[in-house]
Amino acid sequence: MKPMPNLIAFLGAMLLAGAANAQPAIVYPDKPVRLVVAFAPGGIADVVARFIGQKLGDAWGQPLVIENRGGAAGSIATKLVAKAAPDGYTVLINTSAYVVAPGLNKDAGYDPEKDLVPVMNVASSPNMIVVNPGIAANTLKDAMALAKTGKLNYGTAGAGTTPHLSAEYLFRILAGVNIVHIPYPGAGPALNAVMGGQVELGSVALAPAVPLVRSGKVRALAVSSAKRVAALPDVPTIAESGYPGFEDNTWVGLFVPVGTPPAIVDRLNAAVAAVLAQPDLKERLAGLGFEPDGGSPGEFARYISAEVRKWAKVIRETGARAE
Repeated sequence: MKPMPNLIAFLGAMLLAGAANAQPAIVYPDKPVRLVVAFAPGGIADVVARFIGQKLGDAWGQPLVIENRGGAAGSIATKLVAKAAPDGYTVLINTSAYVVAPGLNKDAGYDPEKDLVPVMNVASSPNMIVVNPGIAANTLKDAMALAKTGKLNYGTAGAGTTPHLSAEYLFRILAGVNIVHIPYPGAGPALNAVMGGQVELGSVALAPAVPLVRSGKVRALAVSSAKRVAALPDVPTIAESGYPGFEDNTWVGLFVPVGTPPAIVDRLNAAVAAVLAQPDLKERLAGLGFEPDGGSPGEFARYISAEVRKWAKVIRETGARAE
């Protein structure tokens, strides 16, 4: 029996519609990817960028070109990437400063919930208070007592970073001391200032400070995690040092411009997840006090929203401002 004419027409129409709706497969990446780091070399964002950048380049067969654009607590790099072509070939790596800077500075120039697409919360690290070895302070309590007798300064990776705000909360609200904040374009320069004696103290993410603590170039006073970290097991927590309940971390995440195809966002997320699962990278991250995070783009977007509100509250309570 021959097919009915109407059935033939229907099947033909379905085939044509399928052909019209078919999308060409996305090949990504097929050229070098630009990874814009929001802080100077030597800081937590830079360390993570170089760890995952090498691994991604090996997996893709395409290099990741790392470009450090430090300054304004990460805002310079963030605005640069927000204006880039939404094709997946310009990727931002920023810290939790991403959610803080707009609340601290109305001229930050971007909306953290609207102007970029969150890809993945890659890793997090506790913060740490360090001191120049020549300063007569072996504990956090020593440093607080010293601050009550004379002027002290502390350096950070910039106004609007979470090490800045958590230190302001610790010093001003909990300890009731005035230690003057000196911002730098990254944790690397801030740690150099502590070593060089330009500032007495530093509040930085743990990872870039670990090698300097181990070599004796700076002295660790306390970490901001809920419990001591395996990378520096002899360093007490801030909670142990007389400030119960204190806990804070700095996270590092990836972002792309709004308009980047979801297929590329998902492919980038999956590639980074595969890299984070590699045992040798896990070991390297753990050795510096990092905790891999991971998760989907949607989960990261929800976390960003919660972080914006959390840090807005801290800014109100501390009266912190952009220097």
